Amino acid sequence: MNRKMYPVFTILFLVCVTVLVMKVFKEEPWDANFQLFKEKVFSETADGDQVNLSTFTPFEWDQVYAFNPYLSKEAIYETVGYKWDRISETVSEGMNQIVFMQDGKVVCYLYGYPENNQFGLFFDGTEHVEGATILYAEDDAIFDVVRKGDVMYLEQRK
Repeated sequence: MNRKMYPVFTILFLVCVTVLVMKVFKEEPWDANFQLFKEKVFSETADGDQVNLSTFTPFEWDQVYAFNPYLSKEAIYETVGYKWDRISETVSEGMNQIVFMQDGKVVCYLYGYPENNQFGLFFDGTEHVEGATILYAEDDAIFDVVRKGDVMYLEQRK
């Protein structure tokens, strides 16, 4: 190989490394939508407010799943219809495992303890499947905004 080719290979190598690094650190849409949702709750609501979940979320969705604690990843994947990156299994009853879907794709993913996320979402839904409760956008469910310390909760009105 002659010396004139070294700069070309160096540039190609740097481009490949940059693309890989960007892919690894790129925020996924479901994570970005969770952050937008959380920011909207904190900036546009106060303790005691009520919101219609289907019109309040800053993204489009047609159904949302609340998965039961300890449910395996495989069961979650089977319920939503496909696998996606970085899903975790809950290890406690106090954790959220919420998946918003639009046209069969995950658009928002809420996982973890509300105290750690500073945000929690709880609902009874309108349909129950093995290991999950489902709420549909057309249900126009109303949620109470409840603030407990630094944590904001959206809790479905009964």
